[in-house]
Amino acid sequence: MDTPEQETFRDSIGTVTKEGNRAWVYPKKPSGPYYDKRKLVSYALLAFLVLAPFIKINGNQFLLFNVLERRFNIFGFPFWPQDFYLFVIAMVIGILFITLFTVGFGRIFCGWICPQTIFMEMVFRRIEYWIDGDRGKQMRLDRQPWNAEKIRKRVIKWSIFLLISFLIANVFLAYLIGSDTLISHIKDGPLDHLGTLFPLLIFTGVFYFVFAWFREQVCIIACPYGRLQGVLLDTKSIVVAYDHKRGEGENGRKKFRKNEDRQALGHGDCIDCLQCVNVCPTGIDIRNGTQLECVNCTACIDECDHIMESINLPKGLIRYASENEIEKKEKFKLTLRMKGYIAVLTILIGFLIGLLALRSDVEATILRLPGQLYEHKEDNVISNVFTYKLVNKTSKDIENIGFKLRNYEGIINLVSANEKFDVPGQGLSEGTLFIEIKQGDLRGDKNKLTIDVYSNEELIETTTVNFLGPRSYK
Repeated sequence: MDTPEQETFRDSIGTVTKEGNRAWVYPKKPSGPYYDKRKLVSYALLAFLVLAPFIKINGNQFLLFNVLERRFNIFGFPFWPQDFYLFVIAMVIGILFITLFTVGFGRIFCGWICPQTIFMEMVFRRIEYWIDGDRGKQMRLDRQPWNAEKIRKRVIKWSIFLLISFLIANVFLAYLIGSDTLISHIKDGPLDHLGTLFPLLIFTGVFYFVFAWFREQVCIIACPYGRLQGVLLDTKSIVVAYDHKRGEGENGRKKFRKNEDRQALGHGDCIDCLQCVNVCPTGIDIRNGTQLECVNCTACIDECDHIMESINLPKGLIRYASENEIEKKEKFKLTLRMKGYIAVLTILIGFLIGLLALRSDVEATILRLPGQLYEHKEDNVISNVFTYKLVNKTSKDIENIGFKLRNYEGIINLVSANEKFDVPGQGLSEGTLFIEIKQGDLRGDKNKLTIDVYSNEELIETTTVNFLGPRSYK
């Protein structure tokens, strides 16, 4: 284990020098089985991220987060402000899901799924390797004066970074304002929609700043998820770990020498080649143990396995493992805490599915007009005035809407020329109506009425209102 002198790395992050300056990270280009699998996952997720706002299901955008107009589509299901409770439950499920994975598998989300890591490692860094070269060439290029070669490479790289940031900003806007609106604004020209152009330029600048300069600092400094590891991880969590028992041996690490019997000399399998450090995108030494900066990207696993193969030693010196597996040879199993998370997650998912199944396509709200009591009309008829609002959560028009009383004999009159009306797709209709009931049919001064909403004589929604009448004295 590390001595206090060896643990000085915990006093500061690895991307800041002792003088407080930025320590730029030049990771070696990774390669290996894990990296190949990450590429497949990353490009599949990139395709999903780019295409999701342009996919339609029943006329609804697959994913939409229009905060300004309070319209949300999740997997093609439209959600309105009235469905906010469903959105909250879905968010809680997402947080619990990430928490469960963190307890069980550490920061695996960051290394395999997080958009920041995918864009940084699978898009921008790969372009950087293509233009500037691998680790050594990048370091030499940064140190050399601004000659023709350096200017040419910098202009090409920064121009491509800016173009990709602009494309990412467009996709980001498609999630916020809708793909149809975005395409319409592009066709009309940017000067006709300055309210869209300015946010687009701001987002482009933010993405360019993040991926061209801030880079791994997002994961280390800005993202709060890394801090959760200290709370959620325990000795049973599977993380990218260095097997210090095997790597250090009795007499510590030693550089590799051909035909030397390392085991007889008491040295571990780690040959101190530093390749696991050179390939790390956040610039840490995984041999120091689990650290805040580690995003579980597996680059060090691939690199170490390659070194072990080249010197005829077993692979797995760095691998997915728990502290208990390294220390006590205990295999992974579900802990009581994980079982608790799974139980709560299962209940919440079942609850959400049930609510979605019961969710109607139309949300009807009928409220008594504020400040109005009741009106006494001819033939001993009592009248109340109400406002109604109908929200159509589908993309299709709902036609010939009408209201009927269920549990009382009475009349519903709309304050409009037509007795029936339509509600446009993903729109709403609102107005005023009168309900008239004979006083003899009332059961007191407060009566709960059930109102059925019909479309083409088909029941689509039910709501209730309080109907006021004269107080009876016996």
